Amino acid sequence: MNLERIAVVAFDGISPFHLSVPCAVFDGPAARRERLFEVAVCAPVPGPLRSDAGFGLHVDRGLEALETAGIVVVPSWHEEDPVPADLCAALRRAHGRGARIVGLCLGSFVLAEAGLLDGRPATTHWAAMEAFARRYPDVALRQDVLYVDDGDVLTSAGTAAGIDCCLHVVRQGHGAAVANRIARSLVVAPHRRGGQAQYVEQPLPADAGDARLGEVLAWALARLDRPLDLDALAARALMSRRTFTRRFRDATGSSPAQWLAHQRLVRAQRLLEEGDAPLEQIAARAGFGTAVSLRQRFQAALGLSPSAYRRSFRG
Repeated sequence: MNLERIAVVAFDGISPFHLSVPCAVFDGPAARRERLFEVAVCAPVPGPLRSDAGFGLHVDRGLEALETAGIVVVPSWHEEDPVPADLCAALRRAHGRGARIVGLCLGSFVLAEAGLLDGRPATTHWAAMEAFARRYPDVALRQDVLYVDDGDVLTSAGTAAGIDCCLHVVRQGHGAAVANRIARSLVVAPHRRGGQAQYVEQPLPADAGDARLGEVLAWALARLDRPLDLDALAARALMSRRTFTRRFRDATGSSPAQWLAHQRLVRAQRLLEEGDAPLEQIAARAGFGTAVSLRQRFQAALGLSPSAYRRSFRG
């Protein structure tokens, strides 16, 4: 089996946590069991590197690792540091021969410095938005999203969003079931959509109302094949429509309708990947009602038909 080669770029003073994000998703125990990726950590100057956590790292590979990688990940950067010219050149060469380039968190600064984001949508950590916008005015900066997939170039917000972005790459190439297995091993949410807001007001339950909200989400996920609307969800949570909508957005970063539509799409993707059920049956089980609605949603969200999506996961 030919494993997909991924190069992860480290640098002097890197955060070990940032470096671990792509390594954990693409080369952790769950990913190795799937036998999909071959990950090489490299650096502009290989050898001993300092981390910002008080201990050192040793990286054997240099930027030659980018020459054969199908995916190149820059997991972070120090926004005040200049980007080495040889790193920019290596990224441009990799991109030019068809590699996907991924900038996680402040790694988007490196992609922008290499000229890979000019005229394209991108994001970065919310705290660096103003500096990024001043330095790279030709980039179409999106300020309130978790990650941006622009095809051959992807960028993400802060650390947790980097996990989401890497899982998104896995999901695109190898399906929701594989991505979910890796997510479960990391004990993270299996799928947060890229357009979700970066800043969640209350990431953990703060009172009984928030605990009820978590129960409502689980209740809804078990009933995606049934009619669900704001009134039903709010009633289940014992809240008014207004209170429920506010708390829902604070907790998930999206509206109830957006969340339901996204979860139904994810359910349909898994059913298409894992079986041969007819589209009408999948549409019903995922809560779309008819195959026509399912096709419309797939085309709008993914740019392809359900049948084409299913074929991409066959063979």
